[in-house]
Amino acid sequence: MTADLTDARALVTGAGHGLGRAIAVALAEAGADVAVHYGHSADEAEKTAADITALGRRAKTFAGDVRDAEQVNSVVAKAVDFLGGLDILVTNAGHLVARTPVAEMTDEHWHHVIDVNLTSTFLTCRAALPSLAASGGRIVTMASLASHNGGGGGAVAYAAAKAGVVGFTKGLAKEVGPQGITVTAVAPGFIGGTAFHDTFTPPEAQTAIVGSIPVGRGGTPEDVAAAVVYLASPAARFASGSTLDLSGAQWPR
Repeated sequence: MTADLTDARALVTGAGHGLGRAIAVALAEAGADVAVHYGHSADEAEKTAADITALGRRAKTFAGDVRDAEQVNSVVAKAVDFLGGLDILVTNAGHLVARTPVAEMTDEHWHHVIDVNLTSTFLTCRAALPSLAASGGRIVTMASLASHNGGGGGAVAYAAAKAGVVGFTKGLAKEVGPQGITVTAVAPGFIGGTAFHDTFTPPEAQTAIVGSIPVGRGGTPEDVAAAVVYLASPAARFASGSTLDLSGAQWPR
């Protein structure tokens, strides 16, 4: 059983850059056509789409706020129309927003982080379920090592949201399994070369984190993308409900 996704139809949220971009391109390399969602990074999303078309696969960009149900419904409907159906959904869109201790956290910050990570996953999955049921499709959600260990300083809201994604994944997998849909999650640890850590983790802290990883290096976006391709493939047809940790043995410790 191989990760052959020839002619599969995929939607990846937050695919303009970072992990989402790597995932979208890897799916195309495996044979899928890809709807490339973005929130604000229009130029980057167009580059992702161009790289996919250069591989001989179809791609188109779609903009929308993943915290807003109406916009999510519109993105999914347009993506399904473009692709002619849907076989794979990757809910990659998410954000730490800012490192904020609970004692200093505003209601607005809490809801922003929960909405962009957890509510967005719910909204996108809900909108895509009818199309995925028709194809017996795959959903891959984006959790985090923070869902297991609470995250770094000032990341309580993010850790809570990502823990929610893990629970949502398990519950949804039970609910939609009878429809032939599988639901899995990936939980990346430290992934270098991304705007996430370059924005929120100082260089000295990144060096310390890498030094604590048993395999001796940080992860790459391509490591995450390879895991998603596997979970989206027929090879993972019995993995539903599981979370694949990608931490280089940093978790559990």
